[in-house]
Amino acid sequence: MRHKVKKKKFDRTKEQRLALYRSLARALILEESIETTVERAKAVRSFVEKLVTLGKKGDLASRRKALELLPDKEAVRKLFEDIAPRFEDRSGGYTRILKLPDRRRGDGAELAILEWVE
Repeated sequence: MRHKVKKKKFDRTKEQRLALYRSLARALILEESIETTVERAKAVRSFVEKLVTLGKKGDLASRRKALELLPDKEAVRKLFEDIAPRFEDRSGGYTRILKLPDRRRGDGAELAILEWVE
């Protein structure tokens, strides 16, 4: 039974899901805003917010943990030096999901923009 299990599986294995989250998180950190489906945006939001919390701590252990979760040195550097300092006085809710009016042509999935809160 799946009592109180809130994680979406996206019909993927654990490794594939982790790769999806890493890919979307990397794109969000480097591009500042991404367009994806609503469900993917909701799922990757918690992954990204945990990374920002690590970035706010800023110590070596946090940087190593962030590199473990997101093995991209360029993205982790930008996260710790540019993005995390923006949210020093904020205690959560670093991202915003804006639903788009149009649906994806191929399968009709709802689209959204995932971006940082200013």
